[in-house]
Amino acid sequence: MKIYIYLDESGSIHKNSNTSFFAVGGYFTFKQDKIKITSKYKKINYQMKKDRKLELNQEIKSYHMTDLEKINIFKNIQDIDTFYGCVKVFEKQEMKKEIIYSDIFFNYAVKLLIKDCVIPLLNLELLTKQIEFIVSIDNRNIRIGELNNLETYLKTEFCLEDFDFKITYYDSKTNYGIQLADLIVNTFYNYYKNNDIVKKVIPQLKLKNFRISLFPGGRISGRIEKITYNNKDKS
Repeated sequence: MKIYIYLDESGSIHKNSNTSFFAVGGYFTFKQDKIKITSKYKKINYQMKKDRKLELNQEIKSYHMTDLEKINIFKNIQDIDTFYGCVKVFEKQEMKKEIIYSDIFFNYAVKLLIKDCVIPLLNLELLTKQIEFIVSIDNRNIRIGELNNLETYLKTEFCLEDFDFKITYYDSKTNYGIQLADLIVNTFYNYYKNNDIVKKVIPQLKLKNFRISLFPGGRISGRIEKITYNNKDKS
């Protein structure tokens, strides 16, 4: 079974950063809805650019969107059958040690995201095939020498499970899945950073479509029910 995950990050994990929070997340989906989600987002995105008289190849970051634009995107996407938003938020002030190597911590953050926000929603006992996690990540903070680190790390960390991982890095300007991931992770990052920033957006989100986990402590918000599979999900 293939699970497609699209990830981005908000905040900073660098040791010299004074931000209080860091978040990694986005969404995951199954094969039957992978294209449907990105196509719907692309259509809305193109209309936003036309309304703003922007070039169609110009990227609109989530922090440039209005509340109404964000709400419109979520309302059109969150009820797609296998759309699941997932975010891991790190409260940096609660950590006992400073983050020295941001690339190593990022790998750790992605592992926790999958462990706490993706796997708990899967009915693993109903699956007989290997799960292949196909992960797409924004490449803006990745150095050339680190490109293979995450894939190797995840395969090692989950060596007791019948999981495989394929990590691909993209320029978010050309990947609408990562652009949507940026909107999701930034929305929940801002919720913890300063709730006033997203006070009009958050109430429009349906808990059944999102799972958020806070670190440390592992407090969970949003979806806790297992996903009900159909034959297409298991392909």
